[in-house]
Amino acid sequence: MYAILAFIPIIVTVVLMVAFNWPAKRALPLAWVLAAIIGVAVWKMSIGAVALQTVIGFLEAFAVLVIIFGAILIMNTLSSSGAMAAINGMFTGISPDARIQAIIIGFIFGAFIEGAAGFGTPAALAAPLLISVGFPPLAAAVVALIYNSVPVCYGAVGTPTNSSMATLGESVTSLGGNVDSFKADLTFFSAVNMAVGAFFIVTIGIILLVTMFGKDAEHKKVAKAFEVLPFIIFVCVVFDVIYLLIAKFIGPELVSLVAAVITLFVVLFTSKKGFLMPKNIWTFGKKETWDHSWLSTTEVPEPKQSDMSLVKAWIPYLLIGLALVITRVWSTLQPDSWAGAMKAFKVTLPLFGGASWSWAILWNPGIIFIIVGLITIPLHGMNGDTVKEAWKNSFNQVKGAAIALLFGVAMVYIFRNSANDGIQVSYMIDGRTAGLGSMLTMMADGLGSIFRGAYIVIAPLIGVLGSFMSGSNTVSNTLFSSLQFETATLVGLPQVIIVALQNNGGAIGNMVCVNNVVSACATTGTIGNEGKIIRTDFLPCIVYCVIVIVVSLIVISLGGATVLGA
Repeated sequence: MYAILAFIPIIVTVVLMVAFNWPAKRALPLAWVLAAIIGVAVWKMSIGAVALQTVIGFLEAFAVLVIIFGAILIMNTLSSSGAMAAINGMFTGISPDARIQAIIIGFIFGAFIEGAAGFGTPAALAAPLLISVGFPPLAAAVVALIYNSVPVCYGAVGTPTNSSMATLGESVTSLGGNVDSFKADLTFFSAVNMAVGAFFIVTIGIILLVTMFGKDAEHKKVAKAFEVLPFIIFVCVVFDVIYLLIAKFIGPELVSLVAAVITLFVVLFTSKKGFLMPKNIWTFGKKETWDHSWLSTTEVPEPKQSDMSLVKAWIPYLLIGLALVITRVWSTLQPDSWAGAMKAFKVTLPLFGGASWSWAILWNPGIIFIIVGLITIPLHGMNGDTVKEAWKNSFNQVKGAAIALLFGVAMVYIFRNSANDGIQVSYMIDGRTAGLGSMLTMMADGLGSIFRGAYIVIAPLIGVLGSFMSGSNTVSNTLFSSLQFETATLVGLPQVIIVALQNNGGAIGNMVCVNNVVSACATTGTIGNEGKIIRTDFLPCIVYCVIVIVVSLIVISLGGATVLGA
């Protein structure tokens, strides 16, 4: 019963957004109200506790909004300065084929940003860049979100995988396992699953791009997607080899980051030489022929034309990349360094009830974006009017995302902090009697008990669920890794495989999670169409889940992983 009640706000959100095409800014406030009512009436949360979690959720959403605003500001600043026109020329110069551009920008460049910063940043940066080279806004949002899945297990210098291990140390040790060995296996098995799926996801992204956005019936044929299969295979082989080698021999911190950087350099070089470029160029129709029914009133500004040099145009992005890589990598390698001090520095805000909220302000990628945006003003010789226009447009665009994020994150905090030890319940997964877990815990308990005999099928879906609602694989892993480990132990499955599937599911869920979809809509000017994007990306999400399940079954059948404590 508790699991069913906890699911109500999620079911309402999904139905309203997917079936009735409600925008997130309407559906999520209602879902928050339902979560608050259920929290008070069933989980016996006090009104004060609901209010506190709501305030904390709003503050956490503000931190996310800073990232979104920073990404939008960079896009608008470079558009106003003329830099985007030069960048546009570089990518179209490599190939005017939109399919190739989608792979290079959406997949490879997006993977680099994910490896460096994570937390929704890739879709917020890659999608506007796709628009700058001529993509319809909806196409840019859909492709960027689908491709923001493969690198996510190792986003933000390995944060999701490391956060999973942070909750599992004692559990591994109690069953006689070695924590370091378990982490190494978790890193590798997570990578194996995602690497096998990479080819299929990149291909599906191109198929959707072609069939949905082709300029006529001929250009909408699936065969047009298959014309770039040799290029897709080449890209995925290069990426996967580096990805797996680093996962096997180095650890989670640099897997996506280094794999993306090396792949980007290799592919840019070979593409300029014409290697594996399609004979027939595929492009979108003229802009006036696009279907504008899905566009919001807040459209992304057109890039200003200029003769700016390519080096000068790329400097802001290079500064962002260097800042993210240096700070993230250096803080991981040297926690006591200046970079570690930046990460540790927090602004603390006291709240009511003795609680407080802390924000690692110097570690927020949005702050880097804003600083680079300010540096770009003199760097590109912008005048006051163009700067004012860029900032005004950025504030207008971020307003549409604010309501959805505020109430979406607030609802998640009610979900996460609703546990009540004063209410004793019997858990379905193992029959034990204990205090009532949080709403998220009870959801996972219900799902696990239903699929006990085939739990490997449900494991990645629990990861997707956590990511869908929280907008973060890191949060999903923090919430559910321990539950997945315990469930695997109860049903006799290799714990490392099930936790890897949790890690995979949280990554895959990034392509449909509310926060990322809202961010992508905000940066592409498609606010109000979140439901349409979720419906479109749902199929590749499920396909990817099936792939990682099949790969995991093969690994288990080959004896690639053992059950701890057996």
